[in-house]
Amino acid sequence: MTHRSALLVIDMQNALMDIAHRARDTIAAVAALRERATAAGALVVTVQHRGPGLEPGTDGWRVTDALTPAPGEPVVHKTAADSFLDTDLDEVLRAAGVTEVVVTGFATEQCVESTARQALSRRYDLVWVTGGHTTSLRSPGDGFAPAAQALAHHDAIYRGIEFPGRRIRVLSVDEVDFTG
Repeated sequence: MTHRSALLVIDMQNALMDIAHRARDTIAAVAALRERATAAGALVVTVQHRGPGLEPGTDGWRVTDALTPAPGEPVVHKTAADSFLDTDLDEVLRAAGVTEVVVTGFATEQCVESTARQALSRRYDLVWVTGGHTTSLRSPGDGFAPAAQALAHHDAIYRGIEFPGRRIRVLSVDEVDFTG
């Protein structure tokens, strides 16, 4: 089988970027990946969440301007953390011959994590991009690990995780290559 990567841009929507840790840096990183994926002819799939505060057609629901899908690019709409659950994401990827997903987006420990694990379970190889995912802003005493610590924690998890028969790589934004 020929190796083919797809970039998943998960929940990079206006309302979510308003509450995201290092939103500007993450948007810039994902935009750079998107540009390289497009130049290499790799599939780019935008995943867009809908629910309370993310009602279709509202400004908060829209994908941030820097990552607006190009005409003809697939957009998958979801209502759960898992981008595969009750969506056509798997069909879109399989129809394009994708064998590996490059996961990026918001929120690291929810939608990005859930999608990454489901991709592995569905037999896709995985690239977890350090600097290409983010989480919500945190307040002391809110019960969550500080945002930077949560991001580093998940990067470390994917450096050590194993799925039989799956290739898992943790790469920086600069190391991701869509040409090979």
